[in-house]
Amino acid sequence: MSTAIIDYNAGNVQSVLFALERLGVDAVLTGDHDIIRSADKVIFPGVGEANTTMAYLRERGLDELIRSLTQPVLGICLGMQLLCEHSEENDTPCLGIIPQKVVRFRPEKGEKVPHMGWNSIRNLENGVFTPNLEGDYVYFVHSYYAEVGPYTTATTDYILPFSSGLQKDNFYATQFHPEKSGKVGAAILKNFIAL
Repeated sequence: MSTAIIDYNAGNVQSVLFALERLGVDAVLTGDHDIIRSADKVIFPGVGEANTTMAYLRERGLDELIRSLTQPVLGICLGMQLLCEHSEENDTPCLGIIPQKVVRFRPEKGEKVPHMGWNSIRNLENGVFTPNLEGDYVYFVHSYYAEVGPYTTATTDYILPFSSGLQKDNFYATQFHPEKSGKVGAAILKNFIAL
């Protein structure tokens, strides 16, 4: 079983590689279309800014490649946001795989943005989430979020309820960082690898 992590100059990929290694998963970090296409599982991680990242993906044809993938794909943090239609971050058209909008947190009572730290996941649905994870805590760092909609598989409350998990067809996504979320994150990555 092969796992490819899409390499597109995103920060934080090392921690994804280490988290998979701890699970005994041999993953390769690559921008090679053939390797990505032939992998059993693909992880689309992300730390960065939406517009710059989309430009990088387009320049290398990775945008079209990601849209064409038929195996299970996991988008993480910015990777999840880029699977959506549009991000308010610098008015960015995204990959359009999941018909959701990504918007900026608007603090109401002096809350801090970015939303950073541990928070719980609720209303879990199938895919990478199992019922025993209901209410468990995972690690977030983000200023933008996908609204709650028909493709939401987990929600988290910060300022308002938002999608901390999404799924459409073979595309799964988490707004939080499973690779930084201890045992809960490891369980979610394990669930993804087992799909």
